[in-house]
Amino acid sequence: MPLPTVAIVGRPNVGKSTLFNRLVGKRLALVDDRPGVTRDRREGEARLLGLDFRVIDTAGFEDEDPHSLPGRMRAQTEAAVRDADAALFLVDAREGLTPLDEEIGRWLRAESTPVILVANKAEGRAAESGIFEAFRLGLGDPIALSAEHGEGVADLFEALRPHVERGTVPEKEESAPDDGPLKLAIVGRPNAGKSTLVNTMLGQERMITGPEAGITRDSISLDWEWEGRAVRLVDTAGLRKRAKIDDKLEHLSAADTKRALDYAEVVVLLLDATRGLESQDLRIASQVIEEGRALIIAVNKWDVAEHASSLFNGIKEALSEGLAQLRDVPLLTVSAKTGKGIDTILKVAFELRDAWSSRVSTGELNRWFEAAIEANPPPAPKGKRIKLRYITQVKTRPPSFVVFGNRLEELPESYRRYLLNAMRRDLGLGPVPLRLDFRGRSNPFDRARDQGRR
Repeated sequence: MPLPTVAIVGRPNVGKSTLFNRLVGKRLALVDDRPGVTRDRREGEARLLGLDFRVIDTAGFEDEDPHSLPGRMRAQTEAAVRDADAALFLVDAREGLTPLDEEIGRWLRAESTPVILVANKAEGRAAESGIFEAFRLGLGDPIALSAEHGEGVADLFEALRPHVERGTVPEKEESAPDDGPLKLAIVGRPNAGKSTLVNTMLGQERMITGPEAGITRDSISLDWEWEGRAVRLVDTAGLRKRAKIDDKLEHLSAADTKRALDYAEVVVLLLDATRGLESQDLRIASQVIEEGRALIIAVNKWDVAEHASSLFNGIKEALSEGLAQLRDVPLLTVSAKTGKGIDTILKVAFELRDAWSSRVSTGELNRWFEAAIEANPPPAPKGKRIKLRYITQVKTRPPSFVVFGNRLEELPESYRRYLLNAMRRDLGLGPVPLRLDFRGRSNPFDRARDQGRR
């Protein structure tokens, strides 16, 4: 049974994201002193004194042209309230009511969703007059709360319980990693079309989009199904060159995107066909590979690309030079606007996750290892051959291996690359990051010398 849903609404800078973070028990939403930090709806699983529900952090409600960015943010907030089982309407008890608070109150009274009025920032005597003012909204008794300090949560629990308590929700059985949803993150430079791609996948205007670069600030996680298979989509903020990031909020957004990579299994790096491959794209791709995530590169806006064949070949050639550490990364084309190419991205993503999660049996692994060494023996610096004895897989996701032998410090990097490339080719691991470590036996005479020094 799905969890009931609670939407947090209010004008900008009343503490919605702070309350969201407290309810989910993590700092998931970006918080800053300036208004308007949150733009897209962010969802999380909340727990309040044993009460479980999904909570939605919404953008600050503003009275603007529907076609403007604030207007599109407002439309997302309205949709969240309509779909929720209850809404928490936050006002700032220290500032008191504003005309915008009163407008939001009129709108909420006209909606069918139950509304709980919360006077936030209610710690201290300075908030008393604002709490009494909140009665004017006609939405019942306000709950005095401090989202930052956790005061008033018991009263919030009592107010929420009639709307979200549905008996015990059965715990999900823990499944094997491959049976869980595919964790798919969409990354790229600003304005590459990431949010448009997510909206087209979902079949709804779930993410705010527009011509303005950098609309998305938080990494937003969304559950979805593709051909009956579960997918957890993560839309991320655009990543610019570090030297061009001069705003604290953009630093926070970039850090949030990097955290999203930690939780992803497969990452789609979205390029803009009208701009081609840029150095920042290669930096993002290298970061994904270093994090050990499977990578797909998708060229967006392919429906309007000029000289498509030469553009594709040029990008492919540049990738082979710029991503030497992982060759044959899937390069696909897509139109986020029309949806063409999305099925191919998902098909390849599931295949990559299978390879990324695969374990090679010890017998097969060592048979391959012996054949690889026989086909190309290790070098013999100064006439002394390097001995590679055996290999074992120590973990998956990404596949990680350890080679044991002697004199491994003298093994050249070119031979290590040979083993990695042969492993991908012969063991069907494909273009996923692999970890290959080398461990030698310590010299007993060295140990004896160390003990003598002590």
